[in-house]
Amino acid sequence: MALLFYVRLIALTAGTLVYLFLLALILGHRRPRRFERLLFLLILSLFAIYAGGLLEVNAVIQYGAPPAATQRFANLLVASGLIFLLPLILHSHVEYMGLVRQKRLGKSSWAAVALVYLLIPAQLIFVAVMSHKFGIRFGPALANFANTDPLGNLAACAVVAALMQFAVFRAERNHRARNLAKLLFSISCLMFAIFMARTLYTEAASSVLSDLMATASVVAGVLPGAVLIYYMLKHNFLDFGAQRNLVYALSATVLALLYLSLVRRVSGWLEPVLPPEATASILLFVLIFLFEPLERAIGPILYRRFRERMSGLQNLTLDLQQEARHGDLARLISHAEQRIREEFGLGAVRISIPRDASQKGLESPGGLGHVVRMPLMKDHQEVGLLEAASTGSYLTGEISAGLEFLAEQLPPMADLCRLIEEKVRLERELADRERLAMLGQMAASVSHNLRNPLSSMKTVLQVQLEKPDLPADLRHDCALVVGEIDRMSAKLKQLLNFAKPLVNGQRVAAVALAKQTAALFRHDAERRNVILEFDGPEDEVSVLASEEALSEVFSNLIVNAIEAQPDGGRVRIGLARSGDHLEIQVEDRGPGVSAELRSRIFQPFFTTKATGTGLGLAIVARRVDEMGGTMSCESPIDGGKGARFRILLPTTLK
Repeated sequence: MALLFYVRLIALTAGTLVYLFLLALILGHRRPRRFERLLFLLILSLFAIYAGGLLEVNAVIQYGAPPAATQRFANLLVASGLIFLLPLILHSHVEYMGLVRQKRLGKSSWAAVALVYLLIPAQLIFVAVMSHKFGIRFGPALANFANTDPLGNLAACAVVAALMQFAVFRAERNHRARNLAKLLFSISCLMFAIFMARTLYTEAASSVLSDLMATASVVAGVLPGAVLIYYMLKHNFLDFGAQRNLVYALSATVLALLYLSLVRRVSGWLEPVLPPEATASILLFVLIFLFEPLERAIGPILYRRFRERMSGLQNLTLDLQQEARHGDLARLISHAEQRIREEFGLGAVRISIPRDASQKGLESPGGLGHVVRMPLMKDHQEVGLLEAASTGSYLTGEISAGLEFLAEQLPPMADLCRLIEEKVRLERELADRERLAMLGQMAASVSHNLRNPLSSMKTVLQVQLEKPDLPADLRHDCALVVGEIDRMSAKLKQLLNFAKPLVNGQRVAAVALAKQTAALFRHDAERRNVILEFDGPEDEVSVLASEEALSEVFSNLIVNAIEAQPDGGRVRIGLARSGDHLEIQVEDRGPGVSAELRSRIFQPFFTTKATGTGLGLAIVARRVDEMGGTMSCESPIDGGKGARFRILLPTTLK
């Protein structure tokens, strides 16, 4: 009997400390999710049950018969934990199922949770009214499951927990989370068997068997908390294991509380021999001799943990360096943010390279965490910013040191990424130039072999057309062939223009040239029922280019805009001075350019027209690039239709 009593005392103490440890761990984590809040309330209920039981046992040891006030307070703690235990078990498991399935709770789940919350007080009121007002007495089993007895409530909690953990086991895909659910399911089944045995056979069992079953139930109740702590610290379940400094502080606090409890207990035992103060002084003095053994025991653990953290940082750095070799800075930043957030269990991470001074500072999720901002330095100059927000109340020194290390590594990675990106761009540009050189050679060869025969054919046909006695049908065929020869010559000229390099060095009056080019196409626009508008400054604006190249830019854009509206429409040509640049805009009200095609329309030989060569916009893009300008396409611009080609060319002084 005495042995079982002290086993219960140890189990109650262990359970109180285990659930107190979990409460402090969750409070330090402070993740702004409903599940963590529900888990905190569930652990708080279990803590209240064990704390009330521990208070009652200690009162028995101290006083023999606990005082009435102490007994009432202990009963209040146990009752407050028992009342909310069942609904919190169901609610927390249902919420966790929502996280696993990545969707919100359905109406049926909310209805079941609300029903359980309302069922317990309703049953208590029903049993109390029936018992006291009408004198109806319920059987032990029925009364127990109606929550008038703690054992019945605990049995119901165990079976609900087992069912929910089985559902979690089937829905969970993570291997470790499945093992945790399976282990908790086994513990819940064991606890259900113990509680049901106590509920049904307490009156028939002997006092020794009754004490044994009571002790077993107290010991079994510690197991879920112990298993949860193990998975949190060993496998970082729910990201709680990332708080290593908090774990160490809590562990030291728990050990200190246990030692102080031991000091008090031994002082009480030795009170007939030594004064309690003397015993306490001796036991506290003994701690001095325990520091060195403790250091030898803890040192390898801390060193192993340090090596694990450094290994994780090295693997993370290697992963980011490998990502940097792809030569895509935006992709590197996105990947680094995700990996850093996962590695350190952070709420949010943002990397700004270069730093945007107008950007609003990063905030922690829910506004509960701590945000640290670390500048990214290169040659003593700030080139970016690393921002990290914790899910808990603060960032530990270990995490801060890791982030500082990464802040030193990110600028070289960004430089490597830019260098590779520039290398890829240069290689592509070199390949394009080689391709264009081959195209130029081909165009020259085609020109040499085709232009003279075409000219000869055209001359012969024109001579035939001058004969007055030429039959009408033959005259019509000859005129048709001459038109086709002209069209072939125009295509050939366009190919030669694309392959021919631009000769810069002269100042061109851009406004006058734009008006002249628009006037050339006005007749063609009217024939197609297209209104051609010109909007330019009164003062002349000059650009450094060749007149032929700038004329090609205007003519190709105007032709494309007119041909984009076969049923008629409007084309606007706008020129305006924008600082030290000339801004050219050519708009149409055609069907527009889809997002998929906008990245391809400037590629040579890409066209959506049945008879097009795909060189018009390619010529424009090449000429603009040779003149040191930029070009962009906006679509749609009005009512889901239309396209606007915008060009910026550097200006020169008159």
